[in-house]
Amino acid sequence: MSTSAAKFESIASEVSFGGGKLHITLADGRELSVPLSWFPRLQRATAAQRKKWELIGGGIGIHWPLIDEDVSVENLLAPPRRRARVARERT
Repeated sequence: MSTSAAKFESIASEVSFGGGKLHITLADGRELSVPLSWFPRLQRATAAQRKKWELIGGGIGIHWPLIDEDVSVENLLAPPRRRARVARERT
């Protein structure tokens, strides 16, 4: 007997902010909330700058053109060790 794992697409569909966090709703209904402190540009941005976002790559990422910030959904779902490596590469 074979079993297969459910396949989820990590595609963003909605973005919001609240409580010092970035909230992302995925197309499959999952919700992610991560601290804004992970993204200093977003943390320093005004509410108006944060509100102007666009999906990139069909939803695999989010871009804030007014502050030139990009967030990858895949990296948010990655294990903490990988996220730390990606953050170091960005600086």
